[in-house]
Amino acid sequence: MEEELLVQVFKVQGRDKLGRKLLRIVGKLFPAKIGEQAVKRYLEGRIFPELGSKPFCVVYFHTDVRRSENFPGISTIRFIYEAIPAAIRDNLEAVYFVHPGLRSRLFLAAFGRFLFSSELYGKVRYVSRVEYLWKRMRREEMEVPAFVQEHDVELEDRPLMDYGLERGRHCGSLYDAPAMDVSARSMYSLRCIS
Repeated sequence: MEEELLVQVFKVQGRDKLGRKLLRIVGKLFPAKIGEQAVKRYLEGRIFPELGSKPFCVVYFHTDVRRSENFPGISTIRFIYEAIPAAIRDNLEAVYFVHPGLRSRLFLAAFGRFLFSSELYGKVRYVSRVEYLWKRMRREEMEVPAFVQEHDVELEDRPLMDYGLERGRHCGSLYDAPAMDVSARSMYSLRCIS
């Protein structure tokens, strides 16, 4: 059962424009409650052999990831990272983080170097739109899930979502609220400060 779920999450698929293999990871499909050992066994049995000993890149779609539904937690992510053999880790050229939220960017900026090696942290590339991937990837070789493409269209119509200043259609939590209250009462209190 766990392996069936992981087949949808992790997939070696296509190559970038430099000929490097791509490991596609779809965060929305990652089960929040899954055993670390199951993930490790799946990666060792199915993914690492496909990657081989050549350079590769990771494309991680963070679209619609919710902490309670499909985010396994930092400790699990760190465990997975540490389970990757050094030879494979050395071949990782870049991690394309597609549709990062404001919280993800802030968290990685504050704690990324402590949780992961500075070498890995330096390979993370934030990609706010799928269209920007095509500068480095071959469009026809990588499958982009429909919900990722729909989110991209929504971002085009509502660009402030990129900066956490506007809520998305799925966001309803307090943390996704605008950064500044612009009601009359708050503006009055700001004037009194200056």
